[in-house]
Amino acid sequence: MRYGLSIPPFTDTATLLSLTREAEEAGWDGVFLWDHIQWAVGMDTQDPWVLLGAMAQETERVRLGTMVTPLSRRRPWVVAKQMTTLDHLSGGRAVLGVGLGDPQDLDFADMGDVADPRERARLLDESLDVIDQLWRGPTEHAGEHFTVTGNFTPRPVQQPRPPVWVAGVVPNLRPLRRARRWDGVVPLAETGTITPEQLVDYLGRVPADENRSEPWDIVAGWAEGVPAQEYADVGTTWLIASTRPDEEGWVESLRKTIRTAR
Repeated sequence: MRYGLSIPPFTDTATLLSLTREAEEAGWDGVFLWDHIQWAVGMDTQDPWVLLGAMAQETERVRLGTMVTPLSRRRPWVVAKQMTTLDHLSGGRAVLGVGLGDPQDLDFADMGDVADPRERARLLDESLDVIDQLWRGPTEHAGEHFTVTGNFTPRPVQQPRPPVWVAGVVPNLRPLRRARRWDGVVPLAETGTITPEQLVDYLGRVPADENRSEPWDIVAGWAEGVPAQEYADVGTTWLIASTRPDEEGWVESLRKTIRTAR
């Protein structure tokens, strides 16, 4: 099992880069960024894609990516190009985490983006298909939302593609079925983390033989007080620690996690 840190990019860029370096030095296996336009009123919010390029230059070993990007508000061909560039900058360490996104009002409706979750889900599915095609080679796509003709070069370092992890809130099964088509699932409880017991129950609701990718990652948020071994025992491949950025002192709390939780 690998260990990852999911950082809310809600502070200054120098602090975010220092957290990334500290995580690699402490032996963490991945560093991921939340992807929001605005998460709370008055809270500084940095762009994860610009930061990921800087993080690739500041690190040598850790996996890097978003956790998670709402593809419904992004042009898929732009994300495909951004991910390919990140994969080259990092020497093949990029991961694309995707989902519907939240909060529905501040981060979508207030920005003029599609807010309806069903429509965002349809955009997510088609966007993933477009990104995958562009990564693999010449593309002729005509779908409900996008018409794309392209032949992107260079290809990603990782072939046939960088890993794609799909997030969804338990107990919804549509995100899990979507994740089975790709390279991993990021199951979220309403509290943001999931217990090993919840994880087993959730994954058992969609047969594993629907999985089209091997290996397939199970990426679980680390619930406070639960031993890491309990997650490993139920098949978790990535255990992710994070924090609540609306709590005072969250940066120092995250630093303590970096030093002590791994």
